[in-house]
Amino acid sequence: MLTGRIGDLHIDAGHTGRGHERAAREWAEGWCAERGARRVGVRLTDPALGEVFAAYGVRGQVRVRPVGAAPEPVDGVTERPMTQAEYTEWLAQEKEAYIDGIVRSGAMSRADAVHKSDQDFAELLPEGLATPDTTLLVLESAGEPIGTGWLKHGYLPGVTYGYSLHVHEAQRGKGYGRAAMAVGERATFAAGESALMFTVWGGNEVAMNLYTSAGYGILDEERSAELP
Repeated sequence: MLTGRIGDLHIDAGHTGRGHERAAREWAEGWCAERGARRVGVRLTDPALGEVFAAYGVRGQVRVRPVGAAPEPVDGVTERPMTQAEYTEWLAQEKEAYIDGIVRSGAMSRADAVHKSDQDFAELLPEGLATPDTTLLVLESAGEPIGTGWLKHGYLPGVTYGYSLHVHEAQRGKGYGRAAMAVGERATFAAGESALMFTVWGGNEVAMNLYTSAGYGILDEERSAELP
């Protein structure tokens, strides 16, 4: 599907609040449609434009939170390094969850999402458990596995990127989501970094609400809409 993109939408000072933002958005949509686009997307870094693009579906968000200290374990949840046997099973499940997240957000077809998953995991984990600057963890409660974690240190200067902090389905609804975030924050602090960043796909309101309640602000947001 041909997709247009609004790279920037700027209204000069003194002309905001008069409907000019909406007019500019509609002009951009028309321009894309005239050239055969069936969808238009935008990356929002200015919260003030959220209302202008309110009708656009949220396809993904980047969330970030400063980490100034290592938090204490929450609800007794601790972490340990992942074993090779656990890694093999985890990788298959993580790839499938990644595909599902992309498709649920409406960003891609399943076939395209499968292709993207294969490419991304090959690039991000070229040496499996031994991939440099990568932490792969098993989360435990009372000695029993309840989830997994995958973090990349040095993603940006001073920033750890959390590719995944996952609580097993059978363990959900027990308050372990915030405990998993604390695990990620401890790993971030242990790596000498000062912020933890995540991406959440659109349609995953449970994760979005968790990040908001845990103090993770929206750094930027991807939205898109179908064109006539």
